[in-house]
Amino acid sequence: MSAAIEMDQVSKWFGDFQALKSVSLKVNKGEKVVICGPSGSGKSTAIRCVNRLEKHEEGSIKVDGIELDDNSVNLVRQEVGMVFQQFNLFPHLTVLDNLTLGPIKARGLSKAEAEEKAMAYLERVHIPEQADKLPKQLSGGQQQRVAIARSLCMEPKILLFDEPTSALDPEMISEVLDVIVALADTGMTMVVVTHEMGFARKVADTMVFMDQGEIVESAAPDTFFGQPRTERCQRFLKQILQH
Repeated sequence: MSAAIEMDQVSKWFGDFQALKSVSLKVNKGEKVVICGPSGSGKSTAIRCVNRLEKHEEGSIKVDGIELDDNSVNLVRQEVGMVFQQFNLFPHLTVLDNLTLGPIKARGLSKAEAEEKAMAYLERVHIPEQADKLPKQLSGGQQQRVAIARSLCMEPKILLFDEPTSALDPEMISEVLDVIVALADTGMTMVVVTHEMGFARKVADTMVFMDQGEIVESAAPDTFFGQPRTERCQRFLKQILQH
């Protein structure tokens, strides 16, 4: 199987703090990988390195076979969509304008083509009726669904989710997770950083547990939840599954 993402011995520092310690991770095309772990374990830093929001200092990252460096970063970013904790929508633009901006500017689509695509993806995330509203007129769950649709409008090969429900009220979490589950069913390559273990069990092909900047454990969901190998992972799951 060909790899969508290959991280090989990737290390990253913030000043004296080593956020990633020789992290190696392979994500195959069409695979759904869920990364979990305690706060500060390096989960978000790892996926932010994949589209160069953070620059790794050691090791190599390949995306769709292309080595990630200063020369290839724009090329790689065209293949990789990212959905953040905070929705990162432009507050002064309507939902529709938020969605069409990238395809028009980066992909060269006409306004009509971009709007047709945007409406199709708003349908996909179940909020086409919100197209003419401003982000502040929407709930948090709706804003996150707009952010997902915006990523999809760029037709990425890979989608990265950085704790996509952590800024949401509890009753809005499932509406966003349902959209991500439906996306997973389309065969999109996805890497999701999340604490939502029920969702992870449903969606993941592979579970990855990180702690203190390292990948401690990686396994299929049944094995990961049923027979975690390391004490660190057992402790984490016990803690998080009690909530």
